[in-house]
Amino acid sequence: VQLQASGGGLVQAGDSLRLSCVLSGGTFSRYVMAWFRQAPGKEREFVVVNTRNGDSTSYADSVKGRFTMSREDAKNTVYLQMNSLKPEDTAVYYCNANFYLQNSWGQGTQLTVSS
Repeated sequence: VQLQASGGGLVQAGDSLRLSCVLSGGTFSRYVMAWFRQAPGKEREFVVVNTRNGDSTSYADSVKGRFTMSREDAKNTVYLQMNSLKPEDTAVYYCNANFYLQNSWGQGTQLTVSS
């Protein structure tokens, strides 16, 4: 399985941005998809996870109400819509695909939020 994340960039506080992650080499609907992020000098942290059928989505408290994850099975793609961005959201964002013992990571996309 390969994951290709895109959509990062440099924005100002309060702006919005949408990240995308395309999965290839696997049956997309089988995978639990998630986003993580890693800020400079910090450990990678959980952002949001979405179940295989999209019925359930769970967010980290730090992004709840501002970020929305969605998945489009027909395009093998998950999205992370990020609104009301804050400087503390600055990080490399990674998408993750999990299917039982198979756990795959994308290459990450950089988001920088200036104050």
